[in-house]
Amino acid sequence: MIRVAAVGDIHMGPDTRGVLRPAFDTLPECADMLLLAGDLTRHGTTDEARVVADEIRGLGVPVVAVLGNHDYHDDRQDEVSELLRDAGAHVLEGEATVLTVGDARVGVAGTKGFGGGFVGASAGEFGEPVMKEFVRVSRRCADGLRTALERLAEEDCDVRIALTHYSPVPETLAGEPPEIYPFLGSYLLAEAVDTAGADLAVHGHAHAGSEHGMTTGGVKVRNVAQPVIGRAFHVYHLPLRERVGADAV
Repeated sequence: MIRVAAVGDIHMGPDTRGVLRPAFDTLPECADMLLLAGDLTRHGTTDEARVVADEIRGLGVPVVAVLGNHDYHDDRQDEVSELLRDAGAHVLEGEATVLTVGDARVGVAGTKGFGGGFVGASAGEFGEPVMKEFVRVSRRCADGLRTALERLAEEDCDVRIALTHYSPVPETLAGEPPEIYPFLGSYLLAEAVDTAGADLAVHGHAHAGSEHGMTTGGVKVRNVAQPVIGRAFHVYHLPLRERVGADAV
């Protein structure tokens, strides 16, 4: 069993320095890793990113993160990512990382993702250049996630997790105004997860949403935005895949 701690939308700044650290210090006792689902800062400044970096430095468990829209606001997303990497985090965008937990291999594929909406009410790649680019950005993010998950399948991981900021399904947005669903996620992310395969999909972004959802293909989706889970992190327990050719127990 793999214990996955996850949280998003912590929106840290200088005035919240150290607030999460006491809870994070307990992670080695209850979790095998920490996933951060974006919106780690308020405005994407380097000062805010340094606060997050100090919060996660030397935790004793691996940290994997994606950025959120707030982390892009100051147009310093590369610097934000670098500060988090200097603190030991794996920061993913269309990439994957494999963590070793005991004898198990846990793969995490990540992207910020983007909006666009869901089946029956989604934006199309048609019309003005800005609208076409909006949809293309969402598609590029989903393609990157799918490719990263496919790489993890080739790596023979025991568990595969999709980590995004934007939601892949509308179910975890329940509680948000339906009018803004197109700006909270995209069905293209769910298509990527179902096509490539995963054991869990984790996202944030929807502060007034719901925790539980599922893709059409049956992959569990969890909204871990801190206002939704109401704690420093939530821990999910994932069973290991049965290895091909493994001896029966």
